[in-house]
Amino acid sequence: MIQMLDYLVTILTILYAVLLMAYRYWYSKLSVFKPSDIVAPPTQFSIVIPARNEAANIKACVESILAQDYPKEAFEIIVMDDFSEDDTAFIVEALHHQYSNVHLLRLSDYFKPNELTAFKKKAIEKAVSHAKGNWIITTDADCKVPPQWLSLYHAYIIKEQPVFVAAPVMFIKTAGVLNQFQILDFLALQGITAASVGAGKHSMSNGANLAFEKAAFIAVGGYQGVDHIASGDDMFLMHKMKETLVKPIGYLFHPDAIVLTDAMPTWKQFIMQRIRWSSKARYYDDRSIFWVLLLVYLFNLSFLLMFLLGDFKSLIIALAFKTFFELFFLDPVAQFFHKKEELRYFPLYQPIHILYNIVAGLFGQIKMYTWKGRKVK
Repeated sequence: MIQMLDYLVTILTILYAVLLMAYRYWYSKLSVFKPSDIVAPPTQFSIVIPARNEAANIKACVESILAQDYPKEAFEIIVMDDFSEDDTAFIVEALHHQYSNVHLLRLSDYFKPNELTAFKKKAIEKAVSHAKGNWIITTDADCKVPPQWLSLYHAYIIKEQPVFVAAPVMFIKTAGVLNQFQILDFLALQGITAASVGAGKHSMSNGANLAFEKAAFIAVGGYQGVDHIASGDDMFLMHKMKETLVKPIGYLFHPDAIVLTDAMPTWKQFIMQRIRWSSKARYYDDRSIFWVLLLVYLFNLSFLLMFLLGDFKSLIIALAFKTFFELFFLDPVAQFFHKKEELRYFPLYQPIHILYNIVAGLFGQIKMYTWKGRKVK
């Protein structure tokens, strides 16, 4: 039994190492975006923010967008209140009275709660139907955006002529083991997103920082066909545009385009977030993502099997290889996000990383999870 497991682990380790080397190669081909000298009228943006129970965050988020070095008449902010049970809507209404380009919509004006499964997708669809801009940017209510955010999106759209743009996101650093672990874990996810999208290999993005052409959204039918899936408003839309439209998918690789967001404050919320993310895996039409996720899951599962069977020598060797190749990939990613100092703690978190990948991957397929006060299957 152990001999067969060692053989399997060897194969998985080789495949995993090849995968990370490919990501490292694709990431190395990225270069920081440089705006061209082309002069063009400002792109008209509609920034869409789905918000549920975000009274503690929504004001700071909206104000960070209002502080852009971009013409105020060239963008609007649409906050779609998703059946909030706190003062989210009240705060946005107050901001609307101060700033004419801030608008509040309520999902409750269009749907009853029991009519929906994918609340966020419907929130975005309704907001897009009211949007005046010809480009939509989505972000989350707990995010803060940098001052050059819209200017960089505008420059990228003019220069590259894309139909969809993914862009970087990072957690805000605070004290504590949980925050440090999430930053390290998220660095890997962000690095893979940048590498794969830049190379045109996977449809990966994060709804906290992405943009798409409004006409393209309408052309692909919005979320039609995936609106029964609770999560995945970012990646499913990206895949639909990639598969059906001619214009390219792009990645805005620039440090001044990084959107900052809060990490989960508790381990329970962190696990629920990752279960939510992994729950959409079985619906991916982009099979390359499915096979990558399967490889990663089996590789992590093999560590648990080695431990349970007492195959400690193979466990240590495989763990050393895993850590080496992951650090090899993460080094330039951490440099871009100014998180190099965090890498020194990376080996210490390997056991937690392996266990959470196993738990989130498994429960994402079979268990109902709770998110934003809702139970979701």
